[in-house]
Amino acid sequence: MAPVLQSSQPWVEKYRPKQVRDVAHQDEVVRVLTNTLETANCPHMLFYGPPGTGKTTTALAIAHQLFGPELYKSRVLELNASDDRGINVVRTKIKDFAAVAVGSAQRQGGYPCPPFKIIILDEADSMTEDAQNALRRTMETYSKVTRFFFICNYISRIIEPLASRCAKFRFKPLSDEIMSSRILHICDQEGLNLDSEALSTLSSISQGDLRRAITYLQGAARLFGSSISSKDLLCVSGVIPVEVVEALYAACKSGNFDLANKEVNNVIAEGYPVSQMLSQLFDVVVEADDVPDEQKARICKSLAEADKRLVDGADEYLQLLDVASNTMRALCNMPQEFSFET
Repeated sequence: MAPVLQSSQPWVEKYRPKQVRDVAHQDEVVRVLTNTLETANCPHMLFYGPPGTGKTTTALAIAHQLFGPELYKSRVLELNASDDRGINVVRTKIKDFAAVAVGSAQRQGGYPCPPFKIIILDEADSMTEDAQNALRRTMETYSKVTRFFFICNYISRIIEPLASRCAKFRFKPLSDEIMSSRILHICDQEGLNLDSEALSTLSSISQGDLRRAITYLQGAARLFGSSISSKDLLCVSGVIPVEVVEALYAACKSGNFDLANKEVNNVIAEGYPVSQMLSQLFDVVVEADDVPDEQKARICKSLAEADKRLVDGADEYLQLLDVASNTMRALCNMPQEFSFET
């Protein structure tokens, strides 16, 4: 296989920490797992928390530090459970890999190489309940020769019998300081010029997700060169311009339905994603000082219902118009009589 050109390598992979101790802002997790690496006595593990906080990075780093490059491929099975999430995968791929015994503990090249294999299940919260139930028995049967690392965003979607068999590690959202520090390091390595406004914008639109921030940064660098502005980052991020969101909110405050409908049509015509509009409209409403709490609650309820309907495949125009109508009623203290359900 031909080597990957350095310039084409995603920065997310290029700057992914290679060792557990290098994972940012997860001090408790790093401390416990460092002790685990020293003893090479590893339990089943469940990593959970928001996207882009280091869960997959940590799992991969542990596996690499335990087995090294030579044994990694034979001892570690990586699966993305959102793709391989059915019961057949558990019965075949996972079970076949887990059933094969490995040699006794023997250090190789400075790596502990403990006498077990590791199965990394990324996005485990996407697994069906039947598949999770099938895993229970597999975990018990092959516990002497196999360890499972589950990675998920929502621990509530992991069935309790699986969760109770694992050591749980919660990953916290990254602070702006940690994000900025890491981004500035990458800018220094890549020769990029990022002013304070652009750095603040990048932290804001990434919402604690370092992977997303690095992806936006690389996209902006490819499109706009080494000097990146706040506007450049907004362009590649898919965030709706603030003036568009504020125009829709102002139309709702005016109480003029025709004006609100015009702004809704503008959003749809420009191709802005309605789910993103709902997210940004939520921020505007929550941060508004001139809106009473009861009215904020009514608007947020409408936003949540519309978001759920969009996930279920509802029409974007109708849902945004429904939100605009309910926002108008709440802001103008009108009675809430109906909403669009389709």
